[in-house]
Amino acid sequence: MPANPSSGRAPDRIGAAFAADKAALARFGESVRRRLRADPAVWEAPVDKAEVFAMTGFLEAGECARFMAMVDEVARPSPVFDDVRDGQYRTSYSGDVDPSDPFVRMIERRIDDLLGLPNAHGETVQGQRYTPGQQFHAHRDWFDPAEAYWDEQAARGGQRSWTAMIFLNDVAEGGETTFPDLGMSITPQQGTLLAWNNMRLDGTPNFETLHAALPPVSGTKYVITKWYRARPWR
Repeated sequence: MPANPSSGRAPDRIGAAFAADKAALARFGESVRRRLRADPAVWEAPVDKAEVFAMTGFLEAGECARFMAMVDEVARPSPVFDDVRDGQYRTSYSGDVDPSDPFVRMIERRIDDLLGLPNAHGETVQGQRYTPGQQFHAHRDWFDPAEAYWDEQAARGGQRSWTAMIFLNDVAEGGETTFPDLGMSITPQQGTLLAWNNMRLDGTPNFETLHAALPPVSGTKYVITKWYRARPWR
């Protein structure tokens, strides 16, 4: 999420919050990029300002259908961390799937194995559903320590490192995930996993990871997302 310099939090408090997780975030960045670049099934986006990777066919059609049904069961109007956003900032429906479900745990292990990140650092898998016209305006996945929500998130595992998102279905028209600062847009393709590092090489937040979920024009879009933290997530 974007920085909010008007929050009034003390600069040394903000600096300490960023520094607390910096080493772990840099370490995770190095280990994941090395692992993904060594995997011949993984494609790396040809951009300089951020690290974005993709793998087609990560989930099979039947697995995608099963997840879509699970998303429908838990979907509620999507929340945002920053409560000053207008009502049209995020209009999708979303919800956390059951982390104790054996199917969910199996897919989580596959994501963990692909990235080489500890399962304990991963948040619960969240599903999102977008019907025509629903969207998520440009935002960043990392947390801003200048915001009021930071203290709670710091206690729950700290800063986010990598994002792993999987498209569960093709979309007839629209529904792209776009990175405006990178000049890149990804069309939903069933089973494709998209992963990006929310940090720079040194473990500090990367402002260039700004991204948005464009609204479907025709058809409904389903995705699942898993975020990883600098420390074990609670």
